[in-house]
Formats: sequence, structure tokens, C-alpha cells
Amino acid sequence: MTHPLLDLAPLTAAHFAAIERRVASLLSTEQDVVITQGEALLPLEGCIRSGARPGSAALNVVTGPYGQTFGNWLRDCGAAVFDLTVPFDTAVTAEQIARALDEHPEIDFVSLVHAEAATGNTNPVAEIGEVVRSHGALFMLDAVASVGAEPLLPDAWGVDLCVIGAQKAMGGPAGVSAVSVSERAWERFAANPAAPRRSYLSLLDWKERWIDGGRKALLHAPAQLEMLALEACLDRIEAEGLGAVEARHRAAATAARAGAIALGGGLEPYVHAAREAAPVATTLRTPEGVDASVVVAKALAADPSLPLIAGGGALSKEMIRVNHYGVDAQRGVVESSLAALGAALSEAGARVDFEAARKAVTETWPSA
Repeated sequence: MTHPLLDLAPLTAAHFAAIERRVASLLSTEQDVVITQGEALLPLEGCIRSGARPGSAALNVVTGPYGQTFGNWLRDCGAAVFDLTVPFDTAVTAEQIARALDEHPEIDFVSLVHAEAATGNTNPVAEIGEVVRSHGALFMLDAVASVGAEPLLPDAWGVDLCVIGAQKAMGGPAGVSAVSVSERAWERFAANPAAPRRSYLSLLDWKERWIDGGRKALLHAPAQLEMLALEACLDRIEAEGLGAVEARHRAAATAARAGAIALGGGLEPYVHAAREAAPVATTLRTPEGVDASVVVAKALAADPSLPLIAGGGALSKEMIRVNHYGVDAQRGVVESSLAALGAALSEAGARVDFEAARKAVTETWPSA
């Protein structure tokens, strides 16, 4: 018996390259794009291990948990690492980064997360890129949570390494990712004797054997189902229009924030300033004495399909995430999520206003 997902013809090099070109178009980039056959941590670690080495110095901006991971990798490579850590309920500023670079002129690598889905903040990459470019450092950006949800222009912003994944706003699988690589990033990699070679982490292998070889022979058998799913994501984004997809995410974030404030029950936006709130997820702080993980569990017991999750690690007792990305960036999903949270809070004795929340979402959505 044949199966449409199992009995597929092999993915050709030409087909792979065509998907690559469409990813480049999504990013409005003229840089080389490499599609990597794994979750986005694969190219992120590959970029760091290719660009950092003993004797180099890195500014690692920490606005959430992924920044902490990048710092660990950078130290493991022997780089001198200067962490710029800001509270997770805010965003870093270009001025803070400029001061750090002035204090440490030896810095030649900067790592930053664009949007932190885990904490709900987003960073002003366009302004930061100007500062990093003026300093002359290589700039790596984790844009996994921002691609498709808000403007992302690596070339215009001076981003040398822009890593994306399909699993959030693109509405696709977690098993495929991509990175755009500038010419000076390739030069840095080639000059690094410690850069991975003949390794799954090696971007230089893709450069030499795939890109420089005219994209005629793939390095290994591609993750076929994930590649086809990535292609379907691109189909859907192109059909809706990237601007419309971004507007839908922006509307979901604006409405979720307004609706949560109107709902009451002691909920407050975790990210203080609305302009610093990421469009992929709205994070909410529960009132003193109310365990966020318990509230989420009760809400999901009523409807397991809702995109609700408690904060990770130490934030699990105080933060609720409404993950309105991809197909969940819809008004109905935001309304249902807030209604479920309101019911759980009401059960715990909090006073909530369902009608005010619904009205806030309805009134905010068109204007968002």
C-alpha cells in the first residue's frame, strides 16, 4: 500500500535550491542562504562555533534564556565573553550596546535574539545593527521567533548571520531551519582553524561543497518531509502576503495585551512597554500568590487546543504565555485563550470581566 507521506520521490538538488531561493526572498537578502536539516539550534551553534575562537571577544546580549545558551557556546569556543543582561520584562537598547562596545573595543562578535518568545519581548534590531556595523563586529541574530511576525531585513540592518526556523510565525515544522551568511562572515569562518569541518555543524562544508559547487550535489539526504513542509509554509505566506501575515501577528499581540488588561483578575503584561512586546507571544504576570502553572493547567483542562503555556524554569509560577503565532494569530484564538484564563482565575477567587475583555479584543483588532 502506498502512502503519500512515505512513498515520495527523492528531493532533488534543484528542488532544494529552489526552496533556498524562496527563503532568501522571504528575508529580502542577497546573502547566501543555507537551509539546515534540523531545529534552529543547529545553525545557531554552527554560527558560533564557526565565528568564535580563542583570542576573539564577544558581546552576548541576554534578554531571555537563549542568550544564556549562546554565552555558554561562546565560552566553550574559548572566546572572551561580555554578557549584557537586561531584565526579561524589557528590551535592550542600541545605546546600551554602544556603551558595551565602547568599553570593550576588542569585541568582534555580537549575538542577539530578535524576539524572545519565552519572555515576550522584542529588540530594536535596526538601531542595534547600525551600532554593531559602526563598530565593525560580526553580528549574529536569532530571528526564529520574529520571521513572519515582524519586519526582518538582515541586509538593510547589517546582520551577518540571520538564523530562522519555521516552527513559530511561519506555521511550520521545528525540524528545518536556515541561516543567511554575509561575505565577511564566510571570510571569518574560513580564517578560523577551529571552525567545524566535515561535521553536521559545519557551515563551511555547505559553502564549499554546495554553494561553490553550483548547488548541484547535496551534502547528504535532505529531511524530505520537513523540506516539503517548509515549502508549504512559503506557499501560504506568499499567498497571504508577508505584510498581511505580519499585520495579523501584530493585531493578535495588540488585542491579547488589551484584552488581558481589561479582563482583570490581577493579570498584568509581563513586558512593561507595549512597543517592546513581541508579536508572537503575549506574556502575562499572575497576581501575587497565584501559581501561573496551575492557572494554565485549569485553562487547558477546559480546552487543550489553546496555545497557553506557563513560563519556563523559575518563571513557571509567575508567567503565562499566550502563544499567538502561525495559525493561532487569529482573533478567535485570542478571545478563547483569555476566556479560558479568566475562567481559571475566577475559579481561584479572582474577579474578572469577560465582557470587557471581549470588547477590548473586538475594538482593538481592526485598529491593530
